[in-house]
Amino acid sequence: MKQMTLLRHGETEWSRDGRHTGRTDLPLTAKGEEQARGLAPLVVGRTFDLALVSPALRARDTARLAGLDACETEPDLWEWDYGGYEGITTATIRESRAGWYLWRDGVVPGDAEHPGESAAQVGARADRVIARAMAAEGDVVLVAHGHYLRVLCARWLGLPPEDGRLFRLDTGTYSRLGFEHDEPVVLAWNAPLETAPVGRAPV
Repeated sequence: MKQMTLLRHGETEWSRDGRHTGRTDLPLTAKGEEQARGLAPLVVGRTFDLALVSPALRARDTARLAGLDACETEPDLWEWDYGGYEGITTATIRESRAGWYLWRDGVVPGDAEHPGESAAQVGARADRVIARAMAAEGDVVLVAHGHYLRVLCARWLGLPPEDGRLFRLDTGTYSRLGFEHDEPVVLAWNAPLETAPVGRAPV
């Protein structure tokens, strides 16, 4: 692999409102669709040896609107399963669990569709995706979710999954992971789409 481009999906109603959105399959808002189309310069004219997208509608629509029509759906790219905190804001959780912090305190089990995951479980999924990416001959692009991609970045750098807390990631942004002297590094992070030059990879 040469470089890995990460696209976080565009805005949804829940991401806009700060509600934890794991496996709930929400569509993009109008702003989210605009954000997704704005990511097109990152992929126009580029060839990716591997293009993977989360099964979530918000990720698949982002890929489509950005011009990635040949993405393979990868279940390991699903967002963190927030269990019993699905759809709930941090502020609301802290009303009954003072000082709660996802990266330190984790989630509580939910229903059958939202059993919940630990950071280590998300990290294991990220490790599998990184292994697939490393086996690719050329460039790789992933379209996925905020907390998941933060965990993936931590694992890329050899850090524990919980250190994803260090890498804020907004909707409709791109990031790039790559190498310096054969060592994994971050080349760009949480970059707004307007900084992406049309028709070539951002530098």
